[in-house]
Amino acid sequence: MLTEYGTKHAVHKVCECLLRKGPLTRQNVKRYTELSDEQVKNALLVLIQQNCVQAFTTEQPDGPKANTQYVVLFDNILHRVRFAKFLTILSQEFDQQCVELVQGLLEHGRLTLKQMFDRAKSSEKEGKSDELLVEGAFVLKHLTQRCPASEPLLMPISEEEGPARKKGSKSAKKIGEPETIEQQVVEAALPMEAMRFSVVTNVESDVGEKEKNSNNVTPGEKRKHDVLELDECGVADEQSVVYRANFEGFIRRLRHKADHVRAHLDDGAANVLSAMLQATSSAEKKVKTKNSVPLSLSSIYEEVIKSEAGRNMTLDHVRASLVQLDFEKIIEIAQNEEVESVVSKRYGRDAYRIFRLLSKSGRLLETDKISDTTFVEKKDAPKILYKLWKDGYLLMEKLVVTGARQSQFLLWKVNRQILWKHVLDEMFHAALNLSLRVSYELDREKELLNLPADKRTGPLQDRYNRIRKVRILLESSQMKLDDAILLFHDF
Repeated sequence: MLTEYGTKHAVHKVCECLLRKGPLTRQNVKRYTELSDEQVKNALLVLIQQNCVQAFTTEQPDGPKANTQYVVLFDNILHRVRFAKFLTILSQEFDQQCVELVQGLLEHGRLTLKQMFDRAKSSEKEGKSDELLVEGAFVLKHLTQRCPASEPLLMPISEEEGPARKKGSKSAKKIGEPETIEQQVVEAALPMEAMRFSVVTNVESDVGEKEKNSNNVTPGEKRKHDVLELDECGVADEQSVVYRANFEGFIRRLRHKADHVRAHLDDGAANVLSAMLQATSSAEKKVKTKNSVPLSLSSIYEEVIKSEAGRNMTLDHVRASLVQLDFEKIIEIAQNEEVESVVSKRYGRDAYRIFRLLSKSGRLLETDKISDTTFVEKKDAPKILYKLWKDGYLLMEKLVVTGARQSQFLLWKVNRQILWKHVLDEMFHAALNLSLRVSYELDREKELLNLPADKRTGPLQDRYNRIRKVRILLESSQMKLDDAILLFHDF
């Protein structure tokens, strides 16, 4: 039997294997990790339970279905470090009972509705019924969802579809096809929209009545207080339906915060944007949405004055604020400022002015032109430009002019599409280092942290205070770094 740390070791090896190798069958995972079949099976079950891995099969053109394969859900792994942010968002909109229910989903990965009710019963309630608690907090706000299909079937890609499925292709973007295997699997596993956010209420009463009514119910019918479709026998198994947190819903709420607007526009614009996003959030199908659902001016105004911050705004003020709003541009400005801040801290003020000039111009500029415009010494400009180019922040092109005397000029440019990927990769690297440092510090002082408070005296208390400060500093840095990762990866 595996110990707790043995299980953690197996889960780590299996997850790392899938991250490095891509989708694999269970037998191939066993071969690459050199774990036993039972260890691989248990590790995969843990990863699936925590929404970190998805199983799928692929239909073969000639023959039966292929073996089941497993793919890592990279975004869901990233979301695990954001659970504290998710709970903070939840606590701002709902009471503590709702927070505890969702906290259970985040901790355990997946729960049936009965398990959620049992958790709710274990804590005191303030007169609120279980049905209202779940239906109001989850269905209307889309913060939980039915779990995806356990093993979706991926259709083979034909030669005509092949080019459209290639990552980054224009046709793929145009028709909205998933770009990677992971995205295709996630898309295939999602329940139908009508079922994805539906929930059963009156669990206890329905379960008690199921056996009485099972012979009188026809397939396809719905019972009162029950939004589940019935199974082939005519009875819906409410207790077997499994739910998980809807990470997209939480990430969308993080994106909807108007912090970036307030940094560049007035409070009125921030209030108008928040109201618009709130009014259209239920209709959004994905996190990276360039345009909101169309709203009339009167609808926007009605939504604005619902909030305390926008109660005193006039219709003319709302109209003027709308002129200023361009959400895609707001995110782009925030991304630019984040990279400019990195350049300034790492390379100095002269490098910052050079990078800012090239970023705003969006075209190739010659070395002397850059030096003259930014007032950087001509002898220093080439060194700074070369350093930025070497570290992946700039693109360089050589221009050779022939004539009576051949001359060579160096041209420099910022390519945002390439640079943003480079910056995001650096952020992931920094996040990994921070995570490893936190683990190292906590593991080194594990015995001290487990000591009762009355046993920590003198030097031990000093060590405890030190590790507490280090932990707060490192975890605060992790949260700030994750804000930047959200900006480039999720928004």
